[in-house]
This record gives sequence, C-alpha cells and structure tokens, in this order.
Amino acid sequence: MTGFVQYGSEKITYSILFLDRKSLGITVYPNRNVEVKAPFHTSLDKIQEKVKKRASWILKQQDYFLSFEPRITSRKFVSGETHYYLGRQYQLKVIESESNKVKYTGRFIEVYTTERTNVEKQLQEWYKEKAEAWFKKLSDKHIERFKKYNVEPRKVELKRMENRWGSCSVNGRILLNPELIKAPKACIEYVIIHELCHLVYRDHTKEFFNLQTHEMPDWQKWKMKLETLLA
Repeated sequence: MTGFVQYGSEKITYSILFLDRKSLGITVYPNRNVEVKAPFHTSLDKIQEKVKKRASWILKQQDYFLSFEPRITSRKFVSGETHYYLGRQYQLKVIESESNKVKYTGRFIEVYTTERTNVEKQLQEWYKEKAEAWFKKLSDKHIERFKKYNVEPRKVELKRMENRWGSCSVNGRILLNPELIKAPKACIEYVIIHELCHLVYRDHTKEFFNLQTHEMPDWQKWKMKLETLLA
C-alpha cells in the first residue's frame, strides 16, 4: 500500500507496512524510498498526518542520500573532452600509437591507443588502477584511526555502483565506487569516514553524525563538493 503528502512544491510518496508493533516509524532508504511501519489497524489519516509532520526531515534525508549518487554524464571519449582526476579537470588527448598506455601530464590525460574504439576501456582501466592505489592509501590511514572505537572493516573493495558512492554491509564489508577517483582526495576521505562511522552506528542517528563531525569537522563542505563536482 502506498500514499503521498504534498509539502510545499515537493511530493513525498511512501509505502506502508503494517506490523505487530506499538508505534509508527518512518525509514528513508539510500535509494530515497520512504517506508512507514505502522501498527495493525492504524488509520491512513493518522499515517498521513505523521508523514506530513516529519516531511522536512524526510526531504533532508533524501537530499543527504542524493549526495551518494554519481551523476551519469554522456561521454564520447574523443580528444578535447573534459575528464576529472582527483578533483582536477583534464582535457582528453587521444593519440594513435603502436602500444596502449594512459598518462596525465600538465592539463591533459593522454590515451595512447592502437585502436580508437578501445579508448573508453583503456581510460576506465587506468581510473580503476589509480583508484585501487589511492583508496587503499586513504582508507588504511582512517581504518587505523577508527581502531580506537574497536571496529575494523572485514574488507575494503572497489565496486561500480549506479546509485552509491560507497556502502557498508552488516558484516563490515566496505565498498567504494571507483568513480570516486575523479573527486578531490578530501571527498574520497569523506565517503570512507562515512562508511567507517557505520561500523560504529548502523543508522543515521544523531550519534552517527556527531561521530562523523568529530572525525571530519568539515565533512559538509566535502559532501557539497561531491554533490556538484561530477554533475
């Protein structure tokens, strides 16, 4: 069952799950879906009233999760295009060659290729290679710091995700989107710290945000940077 409320110009759609419980609860998921868990026999009017009362918080949570969604930009992978690496813009330069390699120099990312149709694949492999090195270096540093909270991830891995910059599973496995290598190092650290905080607090509670602020006082600056950089 679903419902919706209008809050200013925003329409909040939510699903309803009736359970054997005593109070109404609202959850906003990373995909920005809203779910209301309600006791059996709760009236739809009461549910709608509760959602409307929490509308500001719901929209704030949805905006928060939006910062973890990479923008998908259409690329042709030809000379002259702009591509990011560690927060800086570089012009792509495609060079026909007898061997394949990628390097960045000055204001260019140069792709030497034996076949122009392979440029995208070569560039993605180069990004992945750089991501593996940088993410390990940055995550190792913060994992060491978080040991004071008696937590440590089981593993930190790269995984291309359409809707997330990072995630932390219930068994302590942290996944980082290789697309993050296009963002400044501080943005990458923000995502790593965010996921490490989930090892201490699973949900986005006040305690979670207090911990995140303690570990990275200027995290909101880098969150905003991440939201806008790759648009």
